[in-house]
Amino acid sequence: MALDGIFLYSIAEELKNSIINSKVEKINQPEKDELVLLLRKDRSNYKLLISASPVYPRIHFTNITKENPLSPPMFCMLLRKHLNNSRLVNIRQLNADRVLFLDFESKDELGFNSIYTLVVEIMGKHSNITLIRERDNIIMDSIKHVTPNMNSFRSLYPGIPYVFPPSSNKLNPLNYNYESLYSFVSEKNIKFDKNFPSKVFEGISSQFSKEIYFRIIKNNIELSIDTLQEINKILLEIFNLIKINSFYFASYENLDGNKDFYCLKLYNLEGYSIKEFSTPSELIDRYYEDKDKGDRLNSRTSNLQRLINNNLDRCYKKLNLLNNNLEECKEKEKYRMYGELLTANIYNIKPGDSEINVLNYYSEDEEYINISLDPHKTPSHNIQNYYKKYNKLKKSEEVSVKQIEVTEEEVTYLQSVLTNIANLEDYKGIDEIKKELMEAGYIKFKRELKKKDSISKPMHFLSSEGIDIYVGKNNIQNDYLTLKFGNKNDIWMHTKNIPGSHVVIKTTKEFTNKTLEEGANLAAYYSKAKDSSNVPVDYTEIRNVHKPNSSKPGMVIYYTNKTIYITPEEPKLERVNH
Repeated sequence: MALDGIFLYSIAEELKNSIINSKVEKINQPEKDELVLLLRKDRSNYKLLISASPVYPRIHFTNITKENPLSPPMFCMLLRKHLNNSRLVNIRQLNADRVLFLDFESKDELGFNSIYTLVVEIMGKHSNITLIRERDNIIMDSIKHVTPNMNSFRSLYPGIPYVFPPSSNKLNPLNYNYESLYSFVSEKNIKFDKNFPSKVFEGISSQFSKEIYFRIIKNNIELSIDTLQEINKILLEIFNLIKINSFYFASYENLDGNKDFYCLKLYNLEGYSIKEFSTPSELIDRYYEDKDKGDRLNSRTSNLQRLINNNLDRCYKKLNLLNNNLEECKEKEKYRMYGELLTANIYNIKPGDSEINVLNYYSEDEEYINISLDPHKTPSHNIQNYYKKYNKLKKSEEVSVKQIEVTEEEVTYLQSVLTNIANLEDYKGIDEIKKELMEAGYIKFKRELKKKDSISKPMHFLSSEGIDIYVGKNNIQNDYLTLKFGNKNDIWMHTKNIPGSHVVIKTTKEFTNKTLEEGANLAAYYSKAKDSSNVPVDYTEIRNVHKPNSSKPGMVIYYTNKTIYITPEEPKLERVNH
């Protein structure tokens, strides 16, 4: 569900109750379209996230920590100049629309108190964050500049007056009367269907509109202009819950993985599992965390994914050519046989013959076959030609078999890198994968890691029996876990013939099959087979795992292994943070 005006109202109420008169301690801009304000009030700290993401725009308190760029963007620098140490004195919503105004009081260059307003517009791809100076309504800057070439109705860039977003001219659900409702429905000739509430009222999403429609139908009220008074009673009951802040914050998910959330109970989502939250911030912080992080990581790794997919395409084309070549090489034995049959019948070949009919003594039926000859060459030269063809195809076959093996290993490696990208948890992991690809020769330039550059550690889990389990995030970590970190008696796990992470179970304490199954689940979950069922996971002691010479990162061979079959699910084990 999109974050609509009603949900934004619930957030605004939460913010008003928590951070009015708070002081701005710090401002960061971890993403090009996202701000984090650290506010302090009554010895409590609040981290306010404001996002103008075109996909997941929002404003709420957050517990998530993001890494900030080494050099803050210009918009961040401007906000620090005007809002650092300021007080948040008011929070306003534009009617029931998805626009929020945060008023900050601070001293200007001359020492006088000034009000600066941070305008947060949560409008899909048109979302924006703008700082305006209250005394003259001039835009100081926007996190996204909108020029007249981009939008002829409304521009957002420094030095021009701030213009409000276009009005929907709909009714405010928190401030209307029956006469205005009747007039609006009549004049606009509104159709009474499940979209009726969102067509009439501002700030109501399509999902909430369906819920209102569901409640009206459930009360056996027929939707028409004649029953509008009865419909209005239901509307007032629902909207009154919002006015008195009687919210119900919950997320909804069905068996197909479809998810939704809202600040009032959605009775129309029958059969959905419900998870309740105490505040709107807690709800959307959790709801958007994985979605937003996944989208941003995917965006930042698009070039890497393109590089890897291009190399995979090259490998697949090469494999196709090599396999076609092997098919041609199957003819080699025929040429060897021709050479031997001609050698046995050399004295029967006459100068100028273009073919000869000889007994094929290699055949059980001893039939005669015709062998083509070059009439311009001697019998000896004809024989040599057939042996040359045989030797050429034999050598080509040997080279092709070896190249197929090398190329298939490269395909396995590249697929493992794609799997590692899909499992990325933070931006630092991107740099590590880049470093790995540099060392493997896929990225031409090479940047030496500086001493201050930190390398992330493998994921560390505790099994339900308290056993340490480690999971590699990329192939460099896989090599480290398997070849340097693990003891020879530790258990090593990996999905069978499927790209994925190396998993090491420490054997410092005794454990049962329960820990083995939990380790196997981690190996399957952090593999290409994450969404499959009955995934085979091999395991053996690390002493049985070896790395071939000149092999790519993460590539190993092993023996004397056993196999567990498991359907992967999201790990519920305790995660140890280092």
